[in-house]
Amino acid sequence: MLDDIREQPAILEAALREEIATFRALCSRFEKERPRFVVLAARGTSDHAAQFGRYLIEIATGIPVSLAAPSVLTAYRAELDLREVLYVGMSPSGESADVNTCMRRARELGAMTLGVTNNPAGTLARTAEKKVLLHASPGDGAGKLNTWIAQLLSMYLLAWSLGADLTLEQIRRIPDWLAAALVLEPDLIERAQRYVFAERALVLGRGFNYSNALQFALDLIETCSIGAESFSAGDFLHGPVSATRCGIPAFAFAPPGPTWPSMAETLSLLQSSGTMPLVITDERNLEASATRGAIVVPPPDGYESTLPVDALTPIPYAIPAQLLAAHIANEKAGKPERPLADAGTLSAIVERENADPVAKEKI
Repeated sequence: MLDDIREQPAILEAALREEIATFRALCSRFEKERPRFVVLAARGTSDHAAQFGRYLIEIATGIPVSLAAPSVLTAYRAELDLREVLYVGMSPSGESADVNTCMRRARELGAMTLGVTNNPAGTLARTAEKKVLLHASPGDGAGKLNTWIAQLLSMYLLAWSLGADLTLEQIRRIPDWLAAALVLEPDLIERAQRYVFAERALVLGRGFNYSNALQFALDLIETCSIGAESFSAGDFLHGPVSATRCGIPAFAFAPPGPTWPSMAETLSLLQSSGTMPLVITDERNLEASATRGAIVVPPPDGYESTLPVDALTPIPYAIPAQLLAAHIANEKAGKPERPLADAGTLSAIVERENADPVAKEKI
């Protein structure tokens, strides 16, 4: 898992080098045939990256975006009007049955289809009209973290090709901002010791960083045996905040910009309940970076855009969260390379239940 994290700058540089021609071609096509709508189809970690893509594309281009509900096309076989729609399937392996079925149906229903995958020979790459490769190593990390980061980068490039106010120079600097965040690792090794006995945790984010909250919670579950729950800071104030109590660790992504006021209110409520949240921010948010124990990520350098000030924070902010999960797992003497229960394990349990009533009772 730590190897996955440390090699991410090189992975992003490779993806930029190898895939920029593909996105230039997409840019030319979108100038002639601008999609009226974008649909992102994904499962699991890829769905978290799609959540980020939704925020970015809608805010940066004005094109409405929906996260696909695969059952609409796979189970119910609805007849959707997908003309002038860009349908994007995201699957690192290229073998997600739901995503691939959605892509086939989307093409039949008139959509332009784009596959984002790590497998050039996979079903998704063959099914989609166009493909983008992630160039991430397979890795043994439970969260496949380098693939996750590569998917976030693909969303920046897709937004650029759709006309977002992002320059290729800004996108090309993202690997450097990621590498700058890696220097925080020695401090995070020490911080990880505080969470050795944690059994539950809260993870909060909003806007561009809501996807980070989703992914960090999943990493804590898979690698640290911590029952983590993720919330949008806005949703958290409507009910879940009443369930907080002293002693439950909380983590919050708190960039400067439009989402900070609601996040500040959420942090204040947590503190009043006796919880001291660990805040991930950068020095441009003076209030958040002054919070006791805040993790202050080096800010993106030379950022000039009409996009919100937090638009480029998700990738560098993801790094301290990934490092924390890895080092908490080490402190717990866990095995971060093995998820608690992957799809194969669950399938084996189901087969055992069906074949042996005694085993089913024990399970």
